[in-house]
Amino acid sequence: MTAGLEEALRDGVEGEVRVDEYTRHLFSRDASMYSIKPRAVVFPKHTGDVVAVVQAARAAGVPIVPRGAGTSLAGQTVGPGVVVDFSRHMNRILALDPVARTALVEPGVVQDQLNQAAAAHGLMFGPDTSTSNRATIGGMIGNNSAGSGSLTFGMTIDHVRALDVVLSDGSTARFEPVDEVEHARRAGQSTLEGRIHAGLPELVRDNREAIETGFPPFWRRACGYRLDRMLGDTPFDLAKFVVGAEGTLAITTGALVDLVPKPRRTVYAVGHFTTTAGAIAATEDALSCSPAQVELMDRTILDLSRQKIEYAGLGSILQGDPDALLFVSFTGDDEAELVAKLDELSALWQRNSHGYHTLRAVTPAQQTALLKVRKSSLGLLMAASEGTKRPLAFVEDTAVEPKHLPEYTRRFKGILDEHGLTAGFYGHCSVGCLHIRPFVDLADPAQVATMRAVAEKVKDLVAEYGGVNSSEHGDGLARSEFNREIFGDELYEAMRRVKALFDPDGVLNPGKIVDAPPMTDHLRDSSLPPAPALRTRLDFEVVGGMRGAADRCMNIGLCRKSSPGAMCPSYIATKDEEHSTRGRANALVRALSEPDPKAALGDERLHEILDLCLMCKACKSECPMGVDMAALKTETLAHEHDQHGVPLRSRIFGAIRTLNRLGSATAPLSNLPGRIGPLRKLLERRAGITAARPLPKFARRNLVRWFGNRDSGGTGGQGPLTFLADSFTTYTEPGIGQAAIQLLEHAGWEVGLSSGGCCGRSSLSKGLIDDAKQKSRKLITALAGQRGPIVGCEPSCLFTLRDEHLSLFPGDAPAAEVAGRVRQVEELLTEAIDDGRLLLREDSWLAGRRILYHGHCHQKAEVGTAATLELLRRIPGAEVVELDAGCCGMAGSFGFEAEHYGMSMTVGGDRLFPALAAEPEDTVIAATGVSCRQQIFHGSNRTAWHPVELIGQAR
Repeated sequence: MTAGLEEALRDGVEGEVRVDEYTRHLFSRDASMYSIKPRAVVFPKHTGDVVAVVQAARAAGVPIVPRGAGTSLAGQTVGPGVVVDFSRHMNRILALDPVARTALVEPGVVQDQLNQAAAAHGLMFGPDTSTSNRATIGGMIGNNSAGSGSLTFGMTIDHVRALDVVLSDGSTARFEPVDEVEHARRAGQSTLEGRIHAGLPELVRDNREAIETGFPPFWRRACGYRLDRMLGDTPFDLAKFVVGAEGTLAITTGALVDLVPKPRRTVYAVGHFTTTAGAIAATEDALSCSPAQVELMDRTILDLSRQKIEYAGLGSILQGDPDALLFVSFTGDDEAELVAKLDELSALWQRNSHGYHTLRAVTPAQQTALLKVRKSSLGLLMAASEGTKRPLAFVEDTAVEPKHLPEYTRRFKGILDEHGLTAGFYGHCSVGCLHIRPFVDLADPAQVATMRAVAEKVKDLVAEYGGVNSSEHGDGLARSEFNREIFGDELYEAMRRVKALFDPDGVLNPGKIVDAPPMTDHLRDSSLPPAPALRTRLDFEVVGGMRGAADRCMNIGLCRKSSPGAMCPSYIATKDEEHSTRGRANALVRALSEPDPKAALGDERLHEILDLCLMCKACKSECPMGVDMAALKTETLAHEHDQHGVPLRSRIFGAIRTLNRLGSATAPLSNLPGRIGPLRKLLERRAGITAARPLPKFARRNLVRWFGNRDSGGTGGQGPLTFLADSFTTYTEPGIGQAAIQLLEHAGWEVGLSSGGCCGRSSLSKGLIDDAKQKSRKLITALAGQRGPIVGCEPSCLFTLRDEHLSLFPGDAPAAEVAGRVRQVEELLTEAIDDGRLLLREDSWLAGRRILYHGHCHQKAEVGTAATLELLRRIPGAEVVELDAGCCGMAGSFGFEAEHYGMSMTVGGDRLFPALAAEPEDTVIAATGVSCRQQIFHGSNRTAWHPVELIGQAR
């Protein structure tokens, strides 16, 4: 830390200032292949904070790096100085004028946040990026982002009216179009703003010819400084000029942006092709039909989508096994006219022998799976890492006239083949932009040399076709080095003069656009030391073990989204990078790179970062890279216990089955302490279990007792089945288990009860891995060798058998055999209903009722919610709706912990509680998880049923 910098920042900034090693490491990366550790990170609350940062940094001779979501692909948001993160606090929509069709926003506003507010007025922000659920407007301005709709709506530069900025000397200004009189007035001021107004026209006059001839002719440009925008008779407009400047000329603190009418309807034609080349060749026919967008997706991404539960819906609607898809959309207000466009395109493709099938997606329901995969192409491709090889963004932003795409792509692939590289292809064919990411091992110097050689050849190929090297992702560290060659000496020197005019001391994000280091400097993987040896209790089946599992994160930031899905609940609540899956993964990478990683895993600061992870496992399915933070946290907690001992509360929750069994045996007396305030306060003081939340009630007549005394109603015609008597269904909610067993027996199953052991889930959640292994082995031994499926009603327990048990006992035959027999009870009941073995009444009280279903996070992560929804939809006359409300916030013991109770309720209050409050009183609430049902009752005073209880009610 530069002497005096931290003190100056803390004295002048109202927001947070962080200089600890972990925070600096988290902000050393963005979604690019680069890593540079900053000196400090600041989370400003207002423009005054930004001014204070600039003044402190200038005094210390330290640069500033503005940052939004940190999703930049070319390294724009990493640098050695002070990172200024606008996403946490400066994220308000200050005004929205539907008549003028404008919005005034702070730079940290997320694109989907703005679109949601504008949608109420039939408006939207035109540029449509695939990262719209986390990309900030400030970041889009910095990059001049575009996205799939640029054929219709252009780029961000086309939608910026005015910018409030902080200049490199700490002064403030408003950049906007000005007439000659106002321009002359501003140019006469003896300020940095005045010098910019006076000097830029002179610079343009001096270099007019170079400006007119030096820019690549293709329109879709996100490269260099936009001196071309200063030519002609248009008003002098510094706002548009600094769009795409990557924070090197001014720091945006507010933006007045245009909004556009939101099309009422969108329909899609999805062409199926046997080759990627065939799909690209069909682009011109698609463009002749005046579409809104034409998007390519190749086999690499299609195959990856089939491996992820989150995106599995796409595979069920495709025809055959296409090698590539072409998504063509048409927008407007008249559905009949749009469908006619689909007919026109389909006929044209058929007439010209393009593709073998055209899928039509007209309704939103038909489009959901298609759009989810299309917008996740980047993440899915990033997940395709092959060992230490990663798909890297260094030649992925080129664009040429669409008519040149077939030949250009063929020659591009030839360059890759020549150098032995493979890559996935996707992108915006409608505007000639393809995102091609070759697989490269950055830790191998020979591969780095190959990467550079390919970058140089692709740059030359782009120039040959009159295209652009950076069409929407900017220059950053990946492409700025080549700008002198791309623009020519005279225009490049003019751009250097621009930088000197705006930022004479080189404070603002230096090394981007001009005067850049070589593209092979500051590479992420080569900046890490070899992973020191570390023995882990869990099995991490990736190259590099536990560090490799954490380092799978490629920082694309999907964990920073607010909806849909559940990832990442604590980030949604805090808007703090360190409480995202990405932040935690990067923190673990740092710890696991220390000379003594075992000791580093006990670091107090590391556990502050991991503390708010609810272990919901949403990242396992929703993160395209499948970063399993729940498993990583479990292993880290185990190492912490090795060094510091096991806390009492962790021992209590780890022994929950024993405690529940004892509570049941002594009920109803055991339920009295939970109702006595002083005893609850004592429990909170001594064990950290909050007094604010009701404790579960123990059932004297538990599931085991009921099962032993019941009259079996099953014929056994379907064969034997084992019902997993989990710790909660057995002792606190036995009615759920009873309903499930009775239904299964009526469906013809011979039900046996496995009630003698614990799956180890609760122990794993507290890092008690050795204890969990003992419990798991006992349960596996009891279940192994039995016949028939294993079912249960508590997802977190049931799916432990097919997930964590395999990690606890890698290669263990009994564990694998047990895991292979796990089925959802919903699947078996649905089959029984469809086969006529289980009949449901048409006149049950559920007929005509709306059933709102909230899925358990572990269920979503492991298998999805389809089976539960299908079962509920078998109830005659019921309307079944799945609630996309994210994680409930309870997360097992998390919501019972005193220091986490507030966060638990905040997470529930984000989407779940408001959604429940909006439902009529007669809506039936269903939830598969015990934690979810507890949270729903506590947070909304509504009772949630387990789905099998509702099926029992309908029988």
